[in-house]
Amino acid sequence: MNHPLLTDNDPQKETTTLNLGPTHPATHGVFQNVLEMDGERIVSGVSTIGYIHRAFEKIAEHRPFYQITPLTDRMNYCSSPINNMGWHMTVEKLLNIQVPKRVDYLRVIVMELARISDHLVCNGILGVDTGAFSGFLYLMEEREHIYEIYEEICGARLTTNVGRIGGFERDFNDIAFAKIKKFLLKFPPILKEFETLFNRNRIFIERTAGVAAVDPETALNFSWSGPILRATGVDYDVRVNEPYSSYEDFDFEIPVGTNGDVYDRYIVRNEEMWQSLRIIEQAMQKLEKEQKGIFHADVPEFYLPPKEQVYNNMEALIYHFKIVMGEIDTPKTEVYHCVEGGNGELGFYLVNDGGRSPYRLHFRRPSFINYQMYASMSAGMLLSDAILNMSSLNVIAGELDA
Repeated sequence: MNHPLLTDNDPQKETTTLNLGPTHPATHGVFQNVLEMDGERIVSGVSTIGYIHRAFEKIAEHRPFYQITPLTDRMNYCSSPINNMGWHMTVEKLLNIQVPKRVDYLRVIVMELARISDHLVCNGILGVDTGAFSGFLYLMEEREHIYEIYEEICGARLTTNVGRIGGFERDFNDIAFAKIKKFLLKFPPILKEFETLFNRNRIFIERTAGVAAVDPETALNFSWSGPILRATGVDYDVRVNEPYSSYEDFDFEIPVGTNGDVYDRYIVRNEEMWQSLRIIEQAMQKLEKEQKGIFHADVPEFYLPPKEQVYNNMEALIYHFKIVMGEIDTPKTEVYHCVEGGNGELGFYLVNDGGRSPYRLHFRRPSFINYQMYASMSAGMLLSDAILNMSSLNVIAGELDA
């Protein structure tokens, strides 16, 4: 690739060109920044993307609606269930499907577990980048417990492919509920201990406070969303501003920062984990008042019937065939639906022509939008601070490229 910074052979040049990525472990993913360095200070930089671009949006044009779910797994793979649920809700909005309250509450539990998992990775890795490795190892054990809950719900761990259009493919079993309750008891003291290690740690604060500070106006001009926007003091959260999955039924707070720096982003994510625990506890209480056994909407035209029915019931076989072959009419319209992903507003813009597949589907990936400011905001920073800045943005390469 002929890059202007790479082809500068001026003998009078007093700066050094440095490739940060695409394979350097500090980049947290397969993407590259070509930096012009004056000693250890960054003069300017150019970000490049596309190293793991997989053309998901084009592939989606050739897949039935229910087969697009595995594509969403591979965007932000640190919180796959949020991607899955966001896509299912988009199709439900297209088809005007109203899911039962119990389905909403089950979805909320899975999505908030995914949010915790996402933030555990981000804040744990941020500690590693400041030289503290123990906290990361400590938190990874808790992420493992979340993955065990995923396994009970859907059989998968990382790329979950969980749920279906209209709800879930099966109800949560007793083991899943038992593991959720155990997590609610065991995780809070561990999170508290993690905060004790970092929140008032002098070294951590000196490495992160005041680093890569962004003001609210700049963040909004770059269309930032999620924890990094809230760290600047803007209390925008899709769960509150545009509620979905009955989030309006829950009592929780939106943590916000004041300085918009690396430290505030860390604090906001930590506080969001506490709020997620609060939401999960409320959802578990609400489930006790709902009728058991309901885990999907009554929409046989779009919800794949159980295999045992397909093999033994003619009507189920017909529905299965019609859904798979796309012989059921869908509205010719366009919809946009967004959810609060681990890194911000995760949106799905769906244009439909009435066929079995989307005519056009665009993913609004928060990592892609949040990352566009990285090179310009890193100018003037020390390289070590730019690494922390990247870590605090939590750019996931799969979501960056799609």
